[in-house]
Amino acid sequence: MAKDLEVAIVFADVVGSTQLYDKFGDTKASETVALCLDVMKDATYQFNGTVIKTIGDEVMSTFETVDEAMGAAVMMQSRITSETKKGDGIPVSIRIGCHYGPVVQEQNDIFGAAVHTANRMTSQAKARQIVISGFTVEQMSPELRNQTRQIDVATVRGRLDEVALYELVWQPEEATSMLPTIEWENKDRRASKLMINFRDSTVEVSDQRKSINMGRADDNDVVVKGNLISRIHAKIEMRRGKFVIVDQSTNGTFLRDVEGRETFVRRDTAELSGEGTIGLGRAEAPGANLAIYYKTID
Repeated sequence: MAKDLEVAIVFADVVGSTQLYDKFGDTKASETVALCLDVMKDATYQFNGTVIKTIGDEVMSTFETVDEAMGAAVMMQSRITSETKKGDGIPVSIRIGCHYGPVVQEQNDIFGAAVHTANRMTSQAKARQIVISGFTVEQMSPELRNQTRQIDVATVRGRLDEVALYELVWQPEEATSMLPTIEWENKDRRASKLMINFRDSTVEVSDQRKSINMGRADDNDVVVKGNLISRIHAKIEMRRGKFVIVDQSTNGTFLRDVEGRETFVRRDTAELSGEGTIGLGRAEAPGANLAIYYKTID
């Protein structure tokens, strides 16, 4: 039976595990990854957490409180840092992400938007980092909250707003000096919206709708049919007052501004500013049948 819970969700994974296998061979690399997984799971149990599952070189755990989750995360980082340096061990690092929120538990797994947000925190973390969402910081004890600092913002699948990213500084002596706050919403320089026009349809990207998808599948926000166009070809996101196109296709995305400058994007991102045309799968000149038009508005 499904059960509603509110928990701290932690993802921890080994950084660069594929390179470990290439460099040190299957046996040594698999032993190292197994050691990391054991440390992650043991730290979870030490702080009263539950291991939901392991996925390759990654462990997903839940905790009743954020403070317990952070205690486990710090233990994971410190133990892996020290234990992989012993003897002839392979030096290896992990990255950790955490978000506190509601989930639905079914049997031995959990589901919900909070899980996606926690996973997004992990993807934003670098080696030896613990990255958490702004909402999660609010659930911490004051002492632990003093060990955090905002480092960035990010968009998360299923959310219209941007999520503030914080780092838990678990080794204060090694922390890089940085300003205590980030000016990520500078209203003086940001465009307020981006208009996308394709044939007779218009779609707006703005604070009210921060992400749209484009491609040949009928459930996209902008549907463009063509042999070179992927089902979900690209998406446009509003990030910190800028508009970014993210190509997810096989054949890439072609951009052309009003001055004729062309940019090719494949499995990468590019900023959209001013106005111009977008071609999915091939370059599209203004007036072409499959040309998509964009324009930023202050």
